[in-house]
Amino acid sequence: MLLRRVLCLSLLAGVAACSTPGANLPPLPEATASSYRIGPEDQLRVTVFNDPRLTGDFRVSDAGTIALPLIGTVRAAGLSTTEIERAVEREMREKNLFRDPSAAVQVLTYRPVFVLGMVERGGQFPYQPGMTVLNAVAVAGGFNYRAIQDYVSITRVGPNGRAQEYRAKRDSLVQPGDAVTVFERRF
Repeated sequence: MLLRRVLCLSLLAGVAACSTPGANLPPLPEATASSYRIGPEDQLRVTVFNDPRLTGDFRVSDAGTIALPLIGTVRAAGLSTTEIERAVEREMREKNLFRDPSAAVQVLTYRPVFVLGMVERGGQFPYQPGMTVLNAVAVAGGFNYRAIQDYVSITRVGPNGRAQEYRAKRDSLVQPGDAVTVFERRF
């Protein structure tokens, strides 16, 4: 009789664990120390030394490109700022604008993060370098009274262009473009 109760309780605990929101999601991969990859909606400042006409602020299009005066369209999505600098310099050389061009690229504004679910004010928020899940929830007004506060889901677009959903802890790093979903507690 005691063994039967223990087995029933074990089974019920197992079923309850499976019904916990986000329990079946893979864990968020650890952040690597690689350089930031530019994506659509990032705002960049391109500085071309010795020619202020080519210097300016440019938003990365949905197609992943920036349109520069006299140079034309340059691919930016998926590249680091250093790689974009080399691409701009290569284009200037090919168009015979400069013999030895020099360009600098910096990110002015990152694409936003999105916070959904059991927070006080869900929505779109500016990304800040080093932002964690807890920081993202804080800018959304914090957890509401029905929130699971130990973990969230993060939906992130991978290098292959496909969105993948992960389970993340409070101290996990968020990336620009991520969607953070705070789950509802089951009572």
